[in-house]
This record gives sequence, C-alpha cells and structure tokens, in this order.
Amino acid sequence: MGFSEKLITWYKQNKRDLPWRNTTDPYQIWLSEIILQQTRVDQGLNYFHKFIENYPTVKDLAKASEKDVLNHWQGLGYYSRARNLHFTAKYIVNELNGIFPSAHKDILKLKGVGEYTAAAISSFSYQEPYPVIDGNVYRVLSRIFGIEDPIDSTKGKKIFKELAAELIDIKNPDTYNQAIMEFGALQCTPKKPNCETCPYLLECYAYKNNSVSELPKKEKKIKQRNRYFNYLVIITDDAIYLNERKKKDIWQGLFDFPVLESTEPLSSFTPLNDEFKKLKLSLIRKSEEYKHLLSHQKIYATFWLVSTEKAEKISNSYNKIPLKEINNYPVPKLIENYIKTIL
Repeated sequence: MGFSEKLITWYKQNKRDLPWRNTTDPYQIWLSEIILQQTRVDQGLNYFHKFIENYPTVKDLAKASEKDVLNHWQGLGYYSRARNLHFTAKYIVNELNGIFPSAHKDILKLKGVGEYTAAAISSFSYQEPYPVIDGNVYRVLSRIFGIEDPIDSTKGKKIFKELAAELIDIKNPDTYNQAIMEFGALQCTPKKPNCETCPYLLECYAYKNNSVSELPKKEKKIKQRNRYFNYLVIITDDAIYLNERKKKDIWQGLFDFPVLESTEPLSSFTPLNDEFKKLKLSLIRKSEEYKHLLSHQKIYATFWLVSTEKAEKISNSYNKIPLKEINNYPVPKLIENYIKTIL
C-alpha cells in the first residue's frame, strides 16, 4: 500500500466530522480556511457557525459593514484576515457578479488567499490536484521522509512543494488533502505524536532515527518587541469612551480606550495626567498589568480607571458609547478581558 492509500485509509477511520467537509461550496470552504489560519479547529468551529448564520452567502458578507464583520471576528486575532475576507467578498460580488472563481490562478489572485488556501479551495470545491502545504503537512513529510532542510528556507520550501506534488492522489485530491492535514492534527502532532499506532511506523525516518522532536526544522526566529500601553478608562453618565484605531498598526478598525504608549511600565499617574491635562482627571483605580502576546509583539497593558470634570471635551476626540452597548463594538481580546471586570 502506497503513501496516499495508507493516508486515506487512516483518514476514513479517524476523521472528525466538520461542517466544511460536508460541502463543495467554495464560499464555505474559503470561509473555513481563512478562519482556521492561525486558529485551532476547536476554537474556529464556533466562529464558522456564527459567520454562516449571519452571512450565509458571499453576498450577505459583502453587504455587511466592516464594523459588524470585525465584531463577529472578535477574539480570533490576526484581524487582517477579517478585513481581507470582507474586501474579497465585496470584490466577488461587485467585480465577479457574485460568482466565486473556479480556476486556481484566479482564486490565488483574491486578497488574503495564498498558495495553501488556493490549493485547499481548488481541491475541496473543484477536485483539482493542487497539494496543500501547511504546518501539519510540513511536519508529516519532514518526519516520515527525513527532510532536514528548514521549512522557512527557499530550498526547503521547494523540496516540500515538489514532494507534495508527487504524493497527492490525483484521483482523490480533496480527500488526500483533508487526510494529510488531519493526520498532522491528530496523529503526527507537534508534541507527543502517536507513533505507536502510526501506519508509517516502520518507514518513518524520524522514528527510526529518534529525531521526532527535532523535525521539522526552522532557520528563522521571530523577533518580538515589548510595548507598554497605558489605557485611560473614562466612564461618565453610564457611558464609556472608546478610540477607533485607524493607523496602520495592530488592531486597525477595532476599538480600544484612549491610550498613552510608554517605553516602560508607568508607576505613576503623572504622565497620563500630563498627556490628557485638559480633561482634569482624577484617578480612581489602577489595574494589574495585562500581558497580551502577538506574533511579533508583547503588549503589556495597564488600565487606569478615572473620573473627569471636563467630559464635554472628550467627545471631540473619542466615541462616547453607552455602557450597555459596548459589546456591539469590536475590540481586541485584551480590551474584552478588561471590560468583563468592570461590567
């Protein structure tokens, strides 16, 4: 039994019943793939159902406001995915007459769609033999075939791409692609893989050479920088003041509180009082420090709950939101966690 036959046999016996596997609708498959980028299946499943319920077709998604789309995305992170999703839905409706492209080269042109997502849509919706290559696939192939070239190197990417193209079952590309991703997610996991029950046990290079934990390899390390956010939480007359993030920085299009970014944690309220001196602030309570990890940044946030005698001067720069409506506004997970402590 060859590689693909073993893989598909394993898949039929072990696969999870997931909604996007029960359809060939390119809209639903595209939606699921965008949600599952950087997101575990168990977390993304509820978001998929929520989006399908609120936006059952690409036309419904295109008609929505970006604010509503971001609100439904809240908590998933990597918000550029949601903005690209919304942009692409409008492009399909306005430029393609609402018809999702079927050719791989046209799918690849869609904003937010890379090689992996295009291959997934092409194979799952149209049974085209384009192999998917994601973290799961890199891990499975590197371990079984003993590929030690870094997966983030030009040479490594070329080797994996060529091998994946050789292995794909051209008669069942959709099943094969689902199978190899599922195998990486359930069997050949990053840590503590189920080697003893693996159908490739006798031929797996990594198992025979005791190098399972060492593969796949990467050559680049992500550098993270520290940022310190000092949030001003102003509540007056059962309303709260929010700031819409418009600059090309993290969380663009989401809402947070007025903020003063510092080079290190603030131990004193004085710098905030100086920054917002026209508001005549009085400190009520300082929060503990909240830590929020992003791919390239570590955010350390402190929330300063304050009162003010000059509330009328706040609305010029910030949005006054009735406190009871705050959940209607898309906010970063960091802000959501703090809001729960004051409601």
